[in-house]
Amino acid sequence: MSINLDQAQQTFIVEAREQLQAMEESLLQLESDPADDDAIGAIFRAAHTIKGSAGLFGLEPIVSFTHIVEDVLDRLRNGSVEVDAGLIAVLLKSSDHMLELINVVANQGATLAPPALAREIELCQILQEYQAPSPAEAPKPAEASETQASAEARLWHISLHFGPEVFRNGMDPLSFLRYLQTLGEIIHITTLTDAMPSAETWDAESCYLGFDIEFRSAAGHGAINEVFDFVREDCQIQIVAMDDPAPPMNTGLVATTQEQADPNTAMVTTGDLMPDQRSAPRMPAQVTADKQPATSDGKARDGTYVRVNADKLDELINLVGELVIASAGASLLARNCNDDSLQESTSTVSGLVEEILDGALRLRMIPIGETFNRFRRVVRDVSQELGKDIDLIISGAETELDKTVVEKIGDPLMHLLRNAMDHGIETAEARLAAGKPVKGHLHLNAYHDSGSIVLEIADDGAGLNRDRILEKAQERGLVAPGASPTDQEIYNLIFEPGFSTAQAVTNLSGRGVGMDVVKRNITLLRGTVDLDSQPGQGTVVRIRLPLTLAIINGFLVGIGQSTYVIPLDMVQECIELSEDDGVCSREQGYLDLRGEVLPLVYLRDHFNHEGPASRRQNVVVVRYAELKAGLVVDDLLGEFQTVIKPLGKLFGALRGISGSTILGSGAVALILDVPALLTQIAQIDNRYTSTQSQQATAR
Repeated sequence: MSINLDQAQQTFIVEAREQLQAMEESLLQLESDPADDDAIGAIFRAAHTIKGSAGLFGLEPIVSFTHIVEDVLDRLRNGSVEVDAGLIAVLLKSSDHMLELINVVANQGATLAPPALAREIELCQILQEYQAPSPAEAPKPAEASETQASAEARLWHISLHFGPEVFRNGMDPLSFLRYLQTLGEIIHITTLTDAMPSAETWDAESCYLGFDIEFRSAAGHGAINEVFDFVREDCQIQIVAMDDPAPPMNTGLVATTQEQADPNTAMVTTGDLMPDQRSAPRMPAQVTADKQPATSDGKARDGTYVRVNADKLDELINLVGELVIASAGASLLARNCNDDSLQESTSTVSGLVEEILDGALRLRMIPIGETFNRFRRVVRDVSQELGKDIDLIISGAETELDKTVVEKIGDPLMHLLRNAMDHGIETAEARLAAGKPVKGHLHLNAYHDSGSIVLEIADDGAGLNRDRILEKAQERGLVAPGASPTDQEIYNLIFEPGFSTAQAVTNLSGRGVGMDVVKRNITLLRGTVDLDSQPGQGTVVRIRLPLTLAIINGFLVGIGQSTYVIPLDMVQECIELSEDDGVCSREQGYLDLRGEVLPLVYLRDHFNHEGPASRRQNVVVVRYAELKAGLVVDDLLGEFQTVIKPLGKLFGALRGISGSTILGSGAVALILDVPALLTQIAQIDNRYTSTQSQQATAR
């Protein structure tokens, strides 16, 4: 049972973090629109859910602090407190502290550090200022007596019968009773043993407990009912509230019907979720009629999602990848056997494997917007720290990307955003002097292009200082004297290790550490990053990433006895190269493709293959972003679903190769890194062009 309880607590930790993320997003929304009642309600529900769940596990530090936050949010909800910058700031800090308390629970045995304890005391003092009613809100004597009467404790009768699966589902019945005591006083409790089986049929892992409870509390029916939310599906609950003075209760009241009870009595059965009644008391008939359809809808919505451990999902993808390889091997054997029925069967299996593969990959695809939304808080805090007014605009949030890529791209995006706010967007005075609006803008955008996902971070700041970057690069020997690199090459120099043009070091940047790490992390994801900047208008950082890191559709090509894989999304067309065209194009280094100059890469030469080329060669036209080239190969072998196998550390520095795969025959094929090949061609082309222009000038 302890294992199940640990699993339940892990579920609480995950869900609490999600609730805090939702709470933060709603607080930022409330800051921009103080009249947004939906945001206020979402914030209150998040805090209330966390407090209730924490109470079930006896996490008193979380319960006590969140209770104070909940009280402030309740006053905000009923209009006693107005939204202002100070309230938003303290609530955001409170959300951060709640996350810190939850992380302490996650790190079993850890304790809250002294600085965190000091912050909690400070936050509680600030929150108490919002808790206490102002003198204008103090009730008059007549009103005070009415308020006191309404807040008097009432006597409740609770009949609770736990189902046999409670222990197996990771729940401790006593934890609900302990949490119930935080809302009032248990006057009397009777343990019900009528469900106990005989010794022969006794199951030690099953629960046969029941309780009749007399409970005195000033809490509303909804608050008491919510104590049992976690166990609602595994128990039968009846809650009856009687007006004081109440007659002595006994277990016979469990069977009391709605008609027999007092008209003001509220009763709830299994599955009914009562709303919080502090803001607007409701009659029992209204509660029952209104709540039942909402509950069934909520169950339907919950049933559409299943929480799956990420490791299990990764294991599934790996197994499907191996299945793809095994299926390709079976298809190859079937073709060699010249058995039509066997080939038809393996073809059917291959089709099903492809569908399974597509479905498995879709399971790992999640919207990038969840990552983008986390940056709203970063932009808010950093802009306040810098004394700049910066607005974050998000588009393309629905664009889906592999879970693994999303997790690993967060830190590079964070650094690029901070850098844009610190160095890109000017101060208010500088923007006014340049004729710009005082408020700066940061754009985060995502979209699909050529089988990749493109992430753009754009600012409307001062842009990059081309001459300053070139001067620094020449000082460090990154650019040879007299060389004429393109603007794109100059801008990309800021990704060199230790490169910085900042005049002063700040808390955010200026030490020359980070941009090279950003590029290295993106490269590890088989992605690329480049810059585009216009002086006085802003800078755009463009990141291109593969949709998935696991499996791709590839196009097989052959060079002699070796096989290579080109990502199919980058292949535009294939052309047969005649002998005459082959001689001419080899001398020129390019091909005339319907009036367009197409640079050529002879893969046989590029990878130093020995032996003569075939008499008739083929050109595979590939495109990545704005770059386009033709890869000259011997044979075209067709499409192939490729399971990407990473190369070992020994081959980490190998340019032009991004990984390997296993063919159906058991042979290993290398996967071409098309972006690296095209970038290398572009750099050679630019140097060739600049050399030609320098020679022409010298003449």
